[in-house]
Amino acid sequence: MAFYFLIFATLFFVFSPLSLAQPFKAVNLGNWLVTEGWMKPSLYDGMPNNDLLDGTQVQFLSTKLQMYLSSENGGGTVLVANRPSASGWETFRLWRINETYFNFRVFNKQFVGLEDQGDKVTAVSDTVGNSQTFQIIRNNDDRNRVRLQASNGQFIQASSETLVTADYVGSGWEDSDPSVFKMTIVNSLRGEYQLTNGYGLDRAPQVLQDHWNSYITEEDFRFMSENSLNAVRIPVGWWIASDPTPPKPFVGGSLKALDNAFTWAQKYEMKVIVDLHAIQASQNGNDHSATRDGYQEWGESNIQETVAVIDFLAERVQLGRYSDKPSLAAIELMNEPMAPGVNLDTLIKYYQAGYDAVRKHSDNAYVILSNRLGPADSKELLSFASGLKRVVIDVHYYNLFSDSFNNMNPQQNIDYIYNQRASALTTVTATNGPLREWTGEWAVQGASMQDYQNFTKAQLDVYGRATFGWAYWAYKCAANHWSLKWMIENNYIKL
Repeated sequence: MAFYFLIFATLFFVFSPLSLAQPFKAVNLGNWLVTEGWMKPSLYDGMPNNDLLDGTQVQFLSTKLQMYLSSENGGGTVLVANRPSASGWETFRLWRINETYFNFRVFNKQFVGLEDQGDKVTAVSDTVGNSQTFQIIRNNDDRNRVRLQASNGQFIQASSETLVTADYVGSGWEDSDPSVFKMTIVNSLRGEYQLTNGYGLDRAPQVLQDHWNSYITEEDFRFMSENSLNAVRIPVGWWIASDPTPPKPFVGGSLKALDNAFTWAQKYEMKVIVDLHAIQASQNGNDHSATRDGYQEWGESNIQETVAVIDFLAERVQLGRYSDKPSLAAIELMNEPMAPGVNLDTLIKYYQAGYDAVRKHSDNAYVILSNRLGPADSKELLSFASGLKRVVIDVHYYNLFSDSFNNMNPQQNIDYIYNQRASALTTVTATNGPLREWTGEWAVQGASMQDYQNFTKAQLDVYGRATFGWAYWAYKCAANHWSLKWMIENNYIKL
């Protein structure tokens, strides 16, 4: 039983005999059908209050008491205003209703609301409704100076450290006003949910359609083919299976864009990896999973609905729309599940069901299994995968996102690729072989063009040994060194 590796700053290990004409030189079409705000920040410029989107984490300091609002015990009881500093219990995650009305979700995932439609402010409800809805009114001269109007028409006030009620009727902005708070934004999300819900049902469809039509075109496939790339990995979201009328706030149209990609791939003799990147309930809490508020909630109860998306994609590719287009290389069942929130037993149960769904429609397509990020063993799926045919394990490696890279100079990073990364690759290849995702960006500050050229060459040298091939993140990106197109056009990399 042979297995191989796909190198994406991802590593992929493939099980069963390989029948590729040549290893993949692939690129990820990130931020196309699943948006990631950091890759094109201007997508969010046109919406009002675009600093208060779904999942934005805020803290409220009473100007009168100089204490923070807090969900006592993290939720399940009353709100208080007795913390001189803020952390988890003092942080509220926004669910945006429109540009000024919101729900507030607390540390233990309950929602702030009015108890029994009175004026006592608590965080006890697991669902949202009118009594859990608040308007954030911002001061015209200082946008972070706010008042919070409850559903009863009155304002939340911190009249003492232990008494927070929604019964204030004044209108001032003085520090002595118990209904005035200084709002601090401590974190935000910029993903598909934030984009679609932020623009709303009236504007989001056109914004997304314009983006899909312009971000990736046939000309890009021509460019990729002419520059020695022979495959693309296309991230998609779970809502694609309900196209053209997906659940709100998502909008229809991404399926047509995927159809176009298969047509262009066939024309330019490229292969396609379809990657289920965004999972309903979120497998990692990151904005690229299309989470609403950053909580990771995917689990065993979500397996059936996730398998249904895989079944839809596999059937469409093999029996329906793409049956005359022999471009499909693989379907990836999930991108970057995060440990320990996604436990291994649940993940394997899902992977078995997802594998079976693909095999129901195709014996030839590879099935890619993403390893867990976080505290997990990179070899934990090997035993399971060894019993399956044409399977790839996806493991992500970057010279980023770890303190160990922050103080490395260019040569130390390059040596790390030639030594540690090469050794890791050899370990896997010894059992049979890999495919890996990577990028040209690193933690080095002030690196020269020659430094970048040497760094990318090192990765091409090492990851080019992967039998299944490699894939670069990403094709386009506002951050230049993450953009393979920019790197090629500006001679930072030669494939």
